[in-house]
Amino acid sequence: MLVLVLLWSSVGPTVTGQDLIVFLLVLLKRKVACIYVYAHSPVLLIYSTELQKSPCFVDDLVAALHDATGKDGELVNSSSTLFGMCKDSDNSSLSVLLELSEGIRRNSRRGVEVLDPAAVLISVEDDETIMATFDLPQSPFFKLKPVLVLAFESPLPDGEMDVTFYSTSLRPNTQSACISGGTMYILLKGKPSEGNVEQKWQVSLQAKSPNMKQNLKDVLIGGNTGSSIRMIPLLLFSVETGSDRRWTSSASFLCELRRFLDAVLPQQRTEPPLLPLGSLQSLPPLALGLSTSEALLAEIINSSAPTIFSFASWSSCFPVRPGQLALSPALLEELGQRLEKNEQQIKELIRQEAIPPRSSEKLERLRELSAFQRQEPAAEGESQYCAFLLLKALQTVTHAYNIQGKLRATRAGPSTRGPICGLGSLTVSLEQLLLGPQSANLNNCRGSCAFPLSNGNNHAVLLNYHIERGNVNERGPCCVPLTYDPLEVIDWNDEGSFLSIKPDMIAKECGCR
Repeated sequence: MLVLVLLWSSVGPTVTGQDLIVFLLVLLKRKVACIYVYAHSPVLLIYSTELQKSPCFVDDLVAALHDATGKDGELVNSSSTLFGMCKDSDNSSLSVLLELSEGIRRNSRRGVEVLDPAAVLISVEDDETIMATFDLPQSPFFKLKPVLVLAFESPLPDGEMDVTFYSTSLRPNTQSACISGGTMYILLKGKPSEGNVEQKWQVSLQAKSPNMKQNLKDVLIGGNTGSSIRMIPLLLFSVETGSDRRWTSSASFLCELRRFLDAVLPQQRTEPPLLPLGSLQSLPPLALGLSTSEALLAEIINSSAPTIFSFASWSSCFPVRPGQLALSPALLEELGQRLEKNEQQIKELIRQEAIPPRSSEKLERLRELSAFQRQEPAAEGESQYCAFLLLKALQTVTHAYNIQGKLRATRAGPSTRGPICGLGSLTVSLEQLLLGPQSANLNNCRGSCAFPLSNGNNHAVLLNYHIERGNVNERGPCCVPLTYDPLEVIDWNDEGSFLSIKPDMIAKECGCR
């Protein structure tokens, strides 16, 4: 962390004791520093703290633009909220969204170029207006159609806020956005310009409703205190053939994998308790790479245990290294068969409307990124590695829905004496340094062990008999797990990827003991 304190007696424009000027300085190589300036009479205090974009930030944006329209070119309903579009405003935001989405679809997600501002100055000028100044580096793409994207880390929690943007660098000069709980991005159509020179865009932001002025400050800069910067700006340019923005195909694959898991896994209605993975017993971690033993890989491929994908040290500054595997022809065939089987199960869940229909498009995208071909041992080791991760993700999804089916069957079972011993749901939330899933259903056993016993052994039968004869000081049979599934965790760090197994994690079968 860099800390900088400056004191002086005058600064350009007049600043009152309640005014706030917030500098957001976006450094090259995706390093971000925030500088806050507070005014107390004529003395200003400046301090700096480093921030970083999410490793999947640009990839998520491009995916959102791609998914904003369907195959018919029409806007998807949820996209209006996601991109903050107002129903009764001008069509500039809609036209630029449709154009970007069409270009990205036409060019296999390479229809855009990205430019980070060199620096951003956000100043609260008065009670009504916030001024954002973007210092933009030289780029030959300014002669195209620039689009200023404002991405929000923490959107408005509820309600809706109409915001007006004005700048001579925008076309048209005045544009509107409607920010609500589902809004993640704002698209502002910029004005093309000739010449490869540095530029400075000044954009004023004003909430249309007087009671929403404070909300606008909260969304942009964390309120009057400026405690956090919640807006990440960048420029997009629509091009016919964009360059590859991704560090490696593995990194892009992992971003797509996270979006897929978020879309298809069962959603939790309440926030479950947090489970720190480091507190659990684990077998020694095993390196996943070209030297991984064939027997170990075969065991993992044939295991149906759910998998957690963890990024304890993955960041925009330290992108994940591409993994590689060297599978034999027989194991390649086995991997292909397992993939095909699990894909069919996912398609059946889509047919049953258990998961969203557009998940099939994400699944196809994952297959495309993995570039996996069966019975080709000479294929790239990175392709085999991605196919391996895809299999573990699909096994995690099918495992989750199989457990759901068992739980429904247990609840629907006939009972004349109350709930009998059986499997129940127990969900925990996982640490936030994860790719996915964000939670895990560990299950638990609950219900009665009264006679006749459910899945009891001789000892439990004798215990029940003993108690029924009046020996009340003895404990009765308890409903407990009999068998477990492990939890597999694949973790990435600067040395590569590793598999650790947490044994006896997920209750699989219950009985009275």
